[in-house]
Amino acid sequence: MITRTTVAAAALSVMAGVASAQLGAQAPKATASPAGPTFSKDVAPIFYKNCTNCHRPGEIAPMSLLTFKDARPWAKSIATQVAKGAMPPWHADPSHGEFLNDRHLTQAEKDTIVTWANAGAPEGDPSDLPAAPTYATEWSIGKPDAVFSMAEDYPIPADGTIAYQYFEIPTTFTEDKWIQAMEVRAGTPSVLHHTLVYARAPQPATPPAVPPAASASASAPPRPAPVFIFDRTTASIPPGQSGGPAAAEPKAPGPNDRPAPRRMGPTVGGFAPGQFTRVYQEGTAMKLPAGSTLILQSHYTANGKATSDRTRIGVKFASSKPQTEVRFASLINGTFVIPAGANDQRVDAEMTIGQDVTMWSLLPHTHVRGTRWTYEATYPDGRTETILSVPKYDFSWQTDYVFKQPLKLPKGTKIHATAWYDNSKNNKSNPDPTKDVTWGDQTWEEMMFTGMTFSIDAVPTPTTAGPRQ
Repeated sequence: MITRTTVAAAALSVMAGVASAQLGAQAPKATASPAGPTFSKDVAPIFYKNCTNCHRPGEIAPMSLLTFKDARPWAKSIATQVAKGAMPPWHADPSHGEFLNDRHLTQAEKDTIVTWANAGAPEGDPSDLPAAPTYATEWSIGKPDAVFSMAEDYPIPADGTIAYQYFEIPTTFTEDKWIQAMEVRAGTPSVLHHTLVYARAPQPATPPAVPPAASASASAPPRPAPVFIFDRTTASIPPGQSGGPAAAEPKAPGPNDRPAPRRMGPTVGGFAPGQFTRVYQEGTAMKLPAGSTLILQSHYTANGKATSDRTRIGVKFASSKPQTEVRFASLINGTFVIPAGANDQRVDAEMTIGQDVTMWSLLPHTHVRGTRWTYEATYPDGRTETILSVPKYDFSWQTDYVFKQPLKLPKGTKIHATAWYDNSKNNKSNPDPTKDVTWGDQTWEEMMFTGMTFSIDAVPTPTTAGPRQ
């Protein structure tokens, strides 16, 4: 579902950009007695706060920024990308909402980095350097309570189209667990386009007894309203695509295919370029039922070199059942057509909230023609507000925007998502501007998909006053 490039390649092309071994030779020389910003006093604190989680040895970024020696050869490139707003990667419009995972730099921080680079990238007094952040493990979420791994090194061919592959990983837990944090780490990021992680609970040993029709109708409680009501005219996926009905003439699986199981279960996590961890707020978590089997839906993209992948999943669990259970849902439009050559094609999707919910995050996703997104909420009282705007969507670095103040959405609220696409020759990433484009699994096709995490608000318990004494 989700890359033309991998996270590492995306970081390299954006952050390294014009930087190369040649740039190292052209790097500015440090001045002896700088009067302006220095690495030790002014720049390192910014890097430590915003950059080194990725820009450190062994991580996805192409170079480390932990030390002056690491950073100095890249000073001009860093300044260029920071000034453009390309790094750190953050694409939400700050005028619409605040987000817990906001990576963007303030204007003062940008000015500090640019001024430092333009002045020769001085080191300054090493005694001014704050303590470097420590990273206890390879996992960004910290040491996991459990690590699940694919059972095989799945072979990736050098070329050709690779269908979605599915891998099952038993958990063997004998009691329910609550996911507080999850991180998906690709074995070979250069070929993994995306992974979605599903949790399939075991089927009950014996099906529940069905009461007689008469007594059931007399005693059965009313069926709850659906949580989300989708537009049936757009919320369908074409036949033959993942999540849609079977194709009229399905392709027989090949010897290297790992087909989808009959039962999948709900989504509990995933990996996309720029989005491979999720930490839930205190008091919230996602349920992993006892005995669940994790199912990885993995989309691989051949890159010209035969290799293999063994993806792993690190999980940290809440110490007890949380007050709030977080769930995953998606809003899609699978029926669109983007005409050949269209440079600003609009596609919409809408849903109505059927029960009071709290929205925790939104993750917009298109392929390489997607350019921008907006989300609007229209409340039952008629108020309308933009809850998220992504004016410069970047397929190479996708983000799950986690609301700093979760959104309370009462029953009857409408959520309207709009995405725009550039299918013209002016889009340098466009695989073929001469063709109409529809929904499809592969990167040269398109999607209009939003992942959401939400919780269902508790229904207030009615109180009955006792008789007056």
